[in-house]
Amino acid sequence: MSKARYTRLADLMSKAIREGKLAPGSRLPTHRAFAEASGVALATATRVYKELENRGLVAGETGRGTFVRDPGLPMTLGVHQSAAEGVTDLVFNMPGDPDDAAMLRAGLRRLAAAGDLEAMLRYQPHGGRMHERRIIAGHLSPRLGPIGADRLLVTSGSQHGLAAVCLGLFRPGDAIAADTLTYPGFKSAVALRGLELVPVSSPDGVMDPDDLDRHCRERTVRAVYLMPTVHSPLGAVMDEAARRRLLAVAERHSLLIIEDAAYAFLEPDPPPSFLALAPDRTVHIGGFSKNLATGLRLGYMIAPPMQTAPLVEVIRATTWNAPALISALVTGWIEDGTLSQCEENRRRDGAERQSILRSVFADRPLIAHRNAGFAWLPLGKGVRAQPIVTELREKAISVSGAEPFAVTAAAPQALRLAFGGVPKAGLAGILQTVRAAVRNQDPPA
Repeated sequence: MSKARYTRLADLMSKAIREGKLAPGSRLPTHRAFAEASGVALATATRVYKELENRGLVAGETGRGTFVRDPGLPMTLGVHQSAAEGVTDLVFNMPGDPDDAAMLRAGLRRLAAAGDLEAMLRYQPHGGRMHERRIIAGHLSPRLGPIGADRLLVTSGSQHGLAAVCLGLFRPGDAIAADTLTYPGFKSAVALRGLELVPVSSPDGVMDPDDLDRHCRERTVRAVYLMPTVHSPLGAVMDEAARRRLLAVAERHSLLIIEDAAYAFLEPDPPPSFLALAPDRTVHIGGFSKNLATGLRLGYMIAPPMQTAPLVEVIRATTWNAPALISALVTGWIEDGTLSQCEENRRRDGAERQSILRSVFADRPLIAHRNAGFAWLPLGKGVRAQPIVTELREKAISVSGAEPFAVTAAAPQALRLAFGGVPKAGLAGILQTVRAAVRNQDPPA
């Protein structure tokens, strides 16, 4: 059968999706059922589905089928795409401070006068220089409890840590449980390794232990990925009782816990971490992008002794070592108190931005942490995110729908607003434009 035939079928399906005749989240027929209904060979049906996937209109889920994506969202919106020049970016959370440049200049001057500057031009230990690992461990210990520096590995950012965990501790086809809405960067790392994400019911960003237990009884699950202290995108902080219930399930089914602490610094008085509750079952991952600067690309992993060696091998294979200059810069900021001050500034700035947000969306059901520079905006019944995203794009404002965060194909209708990098003086006006676009889609009263 000619290429034109499968292309025509793909065009017809594309038209149905774009016109809303096939709604986002709808399950398509199996390849065989589509072939029989269309009067084509099975191989042709497979080519049609592959073409639709290449166009970004459908997504396949292992063991579940093929589902319609929201055509209003770019295929790569989330962790792969940045806003164009001249566009206000509400997709990526990029916190900043007017004093950051001065902080960097001072840090570089201090570094230039360091006695071991030449050593930074050489290869470094794969897990980081031991004295710097001790400094990072000391900074974290008030929140996480005592940390052996030999268990802490320095990475090129927390995303590198997530990728290292996926590459070093799992095999293709392994299943990892995650919230139904989760961090897109972890989804990318999972896909890179050929792993499967198992969506677990997580009301308001807190995973349901009973649903996790059900999945583990029905199939083999190797690990669970959690953001217990300031969930992204929902901002939830899991209380200690909920953590202990999940830990009981993890122990029952021998699950490794992957604890992502990217935004944990926003919560000044958090419950005990999973690392503190179960140090021999938890890989704790964090970084210095959200609390210092996104361009620094320095992070850390704290792993059980049995997992440390394979993680070191991934660091060796991917980056050899984290950048020595950046590591020295950051640990210097830890020692002189700059990092702690930056974290306090980020919390205060986030609280002020949340106040602006809530004054603009006073009549809308926002979901957010009180100190975060991002929020989740569920849309009303019958309201779809696509027209809002499109309208705002035409007004040079880039926002994200729920799809990049969704583990299931059927994403909820919502907007994720990341406003930490928008100049505060103009934030209210930008948010009012977003609110107007949302209001334009409200059903008639």
